[in-house]
Formats: sequence, structure tokens, C-alpha cells
Amino acid sequence: MSETDPSSFRRQQPEHGFASHRQGKPDSNCRTCNDFKSWSKQQRIISNVQNSKDKHMAAAEKLTVNAAELPREDCPLDKVSLGISTWGLLHTMAAFYSDNPTDNEKRDMKSFFEVLSRLYPCEFCAKDFRTDLTVNPINVNSQKELSSWLCMFHNRVNDKLGKPLFDCSKVNERWRDGWLDGSCD
Repeated sequence: MSETDPSSFRRQQPEHGFASHRQGKPDSNCRTCNDFKSWSKQQRIISNVQNSKDKHMAAAEKLTVNAAELPREDCPLDKVSLGISTWGLLHTMAAFYSDNPTDNEKRDMKSFFEVLSRLYPCEFCAKDFRTDLTVNPINVNSQKELSSWLCMFHNRVNDKLGKPLFDCSKVNERWRDGWLDGSCD
């Protein structure tokens, strides 16, 4: 390893900051060298990364799926992958919709949903989408109302599929602001 290799540099760093202080380089893990807010955020990130790794390892151990059975990433989307991607797009659009939309923005959002319900590649899903739009018209009066309407729409679909329902009071935390525990920071 060369002396400029970043991975070798990290291995040479002392566990506590004293030696780096003598060299004029504060240790980024040293609480004294950082303000409490930055240090606390860094510790939360470290903890969240470890928790994510632990959860991932536990989930991986439970999986018994043969790798040959998994769809390739360079193939067309199946219905499940298309649905997940579509929900992500729709919720993100709603999350960043205007709090005080203009008449044009309202018309465009309504048109987008109407067109999507006609052109969606899954014919059964598109028909169900159109029916739901008729029974539960889209609410485009504000970001909060659109996000809430979409969350309830998503929950109706999840209910039909036997999936868990989402607490719609947390829709902006999930899709716009990030979780209150800071795990998305």
C-alpha cells in the first residue's frame, strides 16, 4: 500500500484523538474536537449504519431464494418492480407539490393522474386506478391534501393486495422530510 492510499491512512489513525492532536490533525471521532450537535449526528449515523447492517444480515439469513431465481436488473420490469417504482414517483411528486398550487398546477396534476390511469402498462392495475379515481377524486388543493389523498389511495391498493397499511399522518415524514429519528439525514 502506498502512503497516499486512503484505506492505509485510516488504519494508521489512532483509536483516540491524542496522537492526531499532536500532529495537528483532530480526530473526527473525538467528541472534544467536534461540537456536540455534529458529534451526535455522526454517532447516530454510525449507529444507524450498524443497525441497518444487522437488519440486512438477519434478513439475508432468512432468505432461501436461489440467486438464479432473482430477476436480472437489465430486464424489463415485472408488475411488482413497476408498482414499487410508480409509487415512489407518485409519492415524491406529491411530496414536492406546491402548498398553494396555481390553477395550471392543479389542472396538470389532475391530467397527469388521468393520463397515467389510461396508459399504465398493467391493464388490470390501470382499470382499478381509473375506478378509484372516479370513486375517490384526486385532491390537488395543496401538498398536504394531495399527499394525504395519495396515501389513502395507496392504502386502498395495499388492502386489496393484503399488504400492511401505512399511517398517513407520517406521509411527509416518509416521502419529503425524512424520519424524525434522523435515519435519513
